[in-house]
Amino acid sequence: MPAPKKTARRSLLVTSAVLSSLALAAPAAVAAPSPSASPSGSPSASPSATPPASMSTVGGARLGEPGTQVNLASGVPVLPKDVSARSWIVADAETGDVLAAHNAHWRLAPASTLKMLFADTLLPRFPRDTKHKVVPSDLAGIGPGSSMVGIKEEETYTVHDLWLGVFLRSGNDAVHVLSAMNKGVENTVKDMNEHAEELQALDTNVVSPDGYDAEGQVSSAYDLTLIARSGMQKKDFREYASTVSAKFPGKTKKGKKGKPVRESFEIQNTNRLLSGDSDVPVYQGIAGVKNGNTTNAGATFTGVAERGGKVLLVTVMNPQKPEHNEVYKETARLFDWGFKAAGKVQPVGELVPPKGAAQAGAQPGANPSGEAGGSGDGGSGTAGTGSKPVASAPAADGSSGIGTALGITGGVLVLLAGGAFLVNRRWPLPDLVRRRTRPGDEN
Repeated sequence: MPAPKKTARRSLLVTSAVLSSLALAAPAAVAAPSPSASPSGSPSASPSATPPASMSTVGGARLGEPGTQVNLASGVPVLPKDVSARSWIVADAETGDVLAAHNAHWRLAPASTLKMLFADTLLPRFPRDTKHKVVPSDLAGIGPGSSMVGIKEEETYTVHDLWLGVFLRSGNDAVHVLSAMNKGVENTVKDMNEHAEELQALDTNVVSPDGYDAEGQVSSAYDLTLIARSGMQKKDFREYASTVSAKFPGKTKKGKKGKPVRESFEIQNTNRLLSGDSDVPVYQGIAGVKNGNTTNAGATFTGVAERGGKVLLVTVMNPQKPEHNEVYKETARLFDWGFKAAGKVQPVGELVPPKGAAQAGAQPGANPSGEAGGSGDGGSGTAGTGSKPVASAPAADGSSGIGTALGITGGVLVLLAGGAFLVNRRWPLPDLVRRRTRPGDEN
């Protein structure tokens, strides 16, 4: 259904804490796989090369029209011409304005970007220090060729470990273990579909919680952007999504004196705009979110970045160019356009609030912080000892994390269109803007 029209523009201002930032840690010795090394997925028919003539109009009538939707006018930069994705969207993460879109509601295979919905649904349910011993049934049903973080049967992991495996390595094994903790895959799929409906992500149908190719499993650039926006309001979600590398538990072996010793190994985030690659520099201001690649979906990606006080979300689905890392290159070009166009271009639609927005104080998800027992105030918290966020300040205990490096002043909230849907006016995102610029950017 069409979203309710906004009756007033927001005018609240909030001052961010002035933060110092650290240089990006050197890449791990063992590089993370490129999108082409992600799960291959099960055989299925390729999606049609032509978008439907009529699509959903959630967020506005123009978002249901095929082709590119943008209000070009004097002073508005021209969209980049070299974007080959079947579907994409550029949106203001805070206001919900959709600045431009291309086949925004085209229902396509989402690949591992669907893990954003998995995380937004399950993150609030288990305290991060909860321990779980993996049994063989936890790892049953993982599709062949799946991306894995390397979970071992009969080993014990914390929920924190498992989420690192989901966000950094897109580990389907970690997804299945967390699903087992949530009463199984079938129950988790049900929960995810219910949460998608609550978010008004109505193009989305979940069949497999890890995003592995399955008949009938679809989402859209619009929905993935809605889901990312919901997730990024959760403290833990922000921290995991922006972590570059971390130590992950390995096998337990006997030490020199016969005592058990748990090995660990380093994992690196496969989001190339976050960790960088030979042909993709780290994007200035990047703070997540999630990449994916399967046979049916091609490459998919949703990212969030901040520059000059603007926070944008960009989703790109299935670029048709065969170049390596093309999904990241096209995302970067759309981010560049969005930051130049923000404040100049009239929106073509909006990201709608959840159905339950009328409930006073409601935020997407069962717990606004995304951490069981969390305050939801964007305050202190870490991605965990041994993990390396994109930008951080050392905490008293020697650990590093986004929450310890960032503050948000006043707890200012802004009322978005559609009811009492409250979000932080300024999310406590990583202070990445001051760290690194893209080649050709002005200092």
